Amino acid sequence: MAISTRSTAPLAVLALCLAGTTSAAATSAPAPASVTASVTASVTATAAVAASPDISVTNTQAHLTQLQSIATANGGNRGTGRPGYAASISYVKGKLDAAGWTTTVQSFSTSSGTSSNLVAEWPAGDASKVVMLGGHLDSVANGAGINDNGSGSAGVLEAALAYAASGQSAKNRVRVAFWGAEELGLLGSKHYVNSLSTAEKDRIKVYLNFDMIGSPNPGYFVYNDNPAGNTARDELTSWYTSKGIPWEYIDVQGRSDHAAFRSYGISTAGIFSGAETLKSSSQAQKWGGTAGRAFDPCYHSSCDTTSNINVTALDRGVDVIGHMLWLYAAKDYGTTPQPGANLLQNPGFESGAVSWAGTSGPITNSTGRPARTGTWKAWLGGNGSTSTETIQQQVSVPATTTSATLSLWLRTDTAESGSTAYDTMRVQVVDGASTSTLATYSNVGANATWTQKSFNVTAYKGRTISVKLLMNEDSSLQTSFVVDDTSLATS
Repeated sequence: MAISTRSTAPLAVLALCLAGTTSAAATSAPAPASVTASVTASVTATAAVAASPDISVTNTQAHLTQLQSIATANGGNRGTGRPGYAASISYVKGKLDAAGWTTTVQSFSTSSGTSSNLVAEWPAGDASKVVMLGGHLDSVANGAGINDNGSGSAGVLEAALAYAASGQSAKNRVRVAFWGAEELGLLGSKHYVNSLSTAEKDRIKVYLNFDMIGSPNPGYFVYNDNPAGNTARDELTSWYTSKGIPWEYIDVQGRSDHAAFRSYGISTAGIFSGAETLKSSSQAQKWGGTAGRAFDPCYHSSCDTTSNINVTALDRGVDVIGHMLWLYAAKDYGTTPQPGANLLQNPGFESGAVSWAGTSGPITNSTGRPARTGTWKAWLGGNGSTSTETIQQQVSVPATTTSATLSLWLRTDTAESGSTAYDTMRVQVVDGASTSTLATYSNVGANATWTQKSFNVTAYKGRTISVKLLMNEDSSLQTSFVVDDTSLATS
């Protein structure tokens, strides 16, 4: 974890790396029964191709022992610009090379000297669809960094070695990364993303981050800071739920090595077991451990050694990493779209919530409002009470596109009257941290006849974006925004 610049962040178990960044906020997980329809559909669709492996925690601990030995032999740390970091890179690279991964060391300059990223790719799978897992390998200058972040690095390493030995046939191109200079401000991951061409970035379908997974007084946190990554987020929480392990969301607001990927609009997610923040009584009740004690009392300290690891948390963490590697290596992203093809998946909603994220409920086959074609549609609003609903889907617009058009069919009806817009639905494009509203529809001028709406989105060529519908309804009198037969076509 990067060095914290504020100590008062509520449940800010992810430390701040940049001065002036606002604090993180955690949200308690809903009960398993409230897992959304989109999550259920996603898990159902992928469960058949991705068994959940049991990654060896013993082997993972052996990697941590090696990292501890490297630190001990090199001034007690594995920090950027120090011999211990270079030796850490050499150790991980040697293991991956021997297992058949294709490795690349990418060097870059920092205020503390030269650092490097180690990126490894499995030489199989569709090179136009890259799935990435990673974590930072460097420590702070005053400790061995075994939990922060030897734990995440060792977990990614062992999962990669297990995948190489498994005989699995990768559908997508799997890439694992070990970042340098995270503790200096996420420098390694930023350098890597900035070094990629637009086309190379567009090939990355997901980046999953693992930073501190073996805290001695652990919690089980799932990143919830990137709407484009909600599918991956929900696959993580579904794994915890399937194992009977309570979890909490944490809004990390991009404060770890997924930040550069997130800013480009790439799907990101990750897990975390806590740092310097104190565990609450309610958290101790559901997770065990000690209330009023830090999740990791040795955070950024010399006592962050192999004695600073909770083996149960580490075991669960490496199994999550393995699950996500297997799942995303085999995930069906469809064929590379041809000019004129609809880039949106399940555009008419006939498969339910599959491929769409957002609020549970709007995608429905209810007979209360008609679909334009088939039986399913997205019915936003119609509640007659204060409510907000969203649906969204991530899509990559090819860089070779000469024109791109987003279209949808809309039917509205309302119990409101007059010229005041009480209820609204916005058509939006989410591009990294930026959200643009293409159109706003309201109860004013509601039209119960199906009408096609179209928008020029050519400006987003070469970008991975999310197409989003956002509905806000006031406290009384319903307005129904019914959407069907969506499309994002290119030429």
